[in-house]
Amino acid sequence: MRYTTLGRTELRVSNFCLGTMTWGTQNSDAEAFQQIDYALDQGVNFLDTAEMYPTTPLSAGTSGETERIIGRWLAKTGRREEVVLATKIVGAGNRTAGRDGAPIGPATLRLALDDSLRRLGTDRVDLYQLHWPNRGSYHFRRDWTFAPEEQPRGQAEEMLAILETLGELTREGKIRAVGLSNESAWGTATYLRLAEAHGLPRIASIQNEYSLMCRSFDLDLAELCHHEDVGLLAYSPLAAGLLTGKYAGGARPAGSRATINGDLGGRISVHSEPVAEAYVAIARGHGLDPAQMALAFAAARPFMASVIIGATSMEQLRTDLGAADVTLPAEVLRDIAALRRRHPRPL
Repeated sequence: MRYTTLGRTELRVSNFCLGTMTWGTQNSDAEAFQQIDYALDQGVNFLDTAEMYPTTPLSAGTSGETERIIGRWLAKTGRREEVVLATKIVGAGNRTAGRDGAPIGPATLRLALDDSLRRLGTDRVDLYQLHWPNRGSYHFRRDWTFAPEEQPRGQAEEMLAILETLGELTREGKIRAVGLSNESAWGTATYLRLAEAHGLPRIASIQNEYSLMCRSFDLDLAELCHHEDVGLLAYSPLAAGLLTGKYAGGARPAGSRATINGDLGGRISVHSEPVAEAYVAIARGHGLDPAQMALAFAAARPFMASVIIGATSMEQLRTDLGAADVTLPAEVLRDIAALRRRHPRPL
């Protein structure tokens, strides 16, 4: 396991992070505890959650349960100092958190963080993230309809108020670092500019989707993060399971996310499935496990701080964390590059 300093903070995080969004629906307390214990034994020191988790399926009735499970693990084991703990506040429009879809702002930040701390049973969150921007996002397959020219201008005032509150929460010791999620280059750059101009917490990370099949981050955001020391936390590095091969040929294994969340948030389509199968074929043609090839590729990207992996079984988790020992040879990277050139945007 390798470790990276998160942004310009003092936080050192493993290059694989344990995701948690199935805990409370697909996974029980006992299963979640087993996953955390195993991951820590393998050198993982980074847990990522959110106030709205679990999401399989997403429901107001289960919102917050994942944080409660982590809190119960912390209470049982007393291992708080061994983990870098990250969570998120939902963006505008989401009603599962019980705030009637209110946008992120000074009042909701304080309320959401205090609720998360209570559920987690801790006095601080190491990385507090804005789950998506109030103004909207091109993520979650919305890039086909996203219209930036329709966004209202003058949003920096709202963003400054958010940063000022995060600064207060940092001084109070409730958070150690700040991150974004489902953000754009403009949004990230604006937060960085405001932080520098006003002496406020600097953005340390951005949690966006990244995989062999979803690589929009490779361009403007990668350039921004290179120059500004902002690390990517990659979610869905297996394209919600497509890159493991388990959905090949229309298969829908019992208990899999595709049997719960339908088309995997728009990822399953006539455009994506053949490309996923082609990546799986590259892996198998080189004697590699498909999941490990996809994860090793993501982990080796120069802008990567940590790759977030989620598993519903210990077998999956063991396979995924095995990617920490995989280095992709040049011929595999050439085959990946050639396939991407033919199918640059399958998701």
